Amino acid sequence: MSFDLASLGWDAALAAAHPDRGDDLQPGRVVRAERGICTLLGPHGTLRASLGGGVLAAAARDAVELPCAGDWVLVRNWPDQRLTVEIVLPRRTAIVRRTADKDSTGQVLAANADAAAVIEPLHPAPDVGRIERLLALAWESGATPLVVLTKCDLVADPAAVAADLARSAPGVEVLPVSAQRGTGLDRLRPWVAAGRTLALLGPSGAGKSTLVNALAGATVMTTQGVRGVDGKGRHTTTHRQLIPIPGGGAVLDTPGVRAVGLLDAAAGLDRAFADVAELVAACRFADCGHRGEPGCTVEAALRAGELSPRRWESWQKLQREVAYETRRRDARLAAVERHKWKRIRREQRSRGSGRT
Repeated sequence: MSFDLASLGWDAALAAAHPDRGDDLQPGRVVRAERGICTLLGPHGTLRASLGGGVLAAAARDAVELPCAGDWVLVRNWPDQRLTVEIVLPRRTAIVRRTADKDSTGQVLAANADAAAVIEPLHPAPDVGRIERLLALAWESGATPLVVLTKCDLVADPAAVAADLARSAPGVEVLPVSAQRGTGLDRLRPWVAAGRTLALLGPSGAGKSTLVNALAGATVMTTQGVRGVDGKGRHTTTHRQLIPIPGGGAVLDTPGVRAVGLLDAAAGLDRAFADVAELVAACRFADCGHRGEPGCTVEAALRAGELSPRRWESWQKLQREVAYETRRRDARLAAVERHKWKRIRREQRSRGSGRT
């Protein structure tokens, strides 16, 4: 059985990324990666491959180098029929969140998405702060951000809610949809056309799996409702997974996340809060603290009602978080560099003493 990798986005640029690959290396796209095993789609269908030595060595230096759903890889077929992932091709985009460990390290949620859709349900009431946080992550990834408001059939005027939320998503298309009724899906389908990949980011119970099924035209993901006690979602997706769509294109589904830590996302934050960043840049003083300084455009916008206190506080909170994580990352990298030079000096002293 053969599979058309071009329907998932394989093109001449990807083929040229590693032109010297031998006949024993074949391309594939990772569908799912768990415990050192990758399930992927190759030219002849579904394959399962373990990680090769070079990939493991790169991951030991930085876990972000581990293959994940959406990655394009080169796989070696050994004489004993083993398959190993030997090369992870350069990522065009990567959605990276901060892990919960004490070091400021990253985890790739999805790779090579053309668009990253922040999925937020209109019922219960949408969480604007969560949308802003996930948009910063989406902008930072390099993919085109979208906001998809699900369950629009459960509110009286979804267009009005979407217009209100659009003020917190400058430069981003906001799409109210109902996967149950098919409302709004026509505006979303171009993002999963042949050769394109749409990544989904959002909390459990937001309707991501139902949306995937609606786009696929079949039940490819199991679905669950929200809990009746608190309205919070049950976890349906517990791993990151690439789902090919009939006719071409793919959806990258991610586990439900209620909170995502930002890591080195200053540029994404500026894009997600482009209106706030513009006000900050327009202040009279470059080091304006926005606490009574003359010529502060932020305070003027707050007084005039052009900037809401909630959005200003959200921007400040995320700025502090990104700055803190940047300091932690820099401290970690500096410690690694010190350790490397200590090791080099020990080896030099050892070689010197051996010659005497």
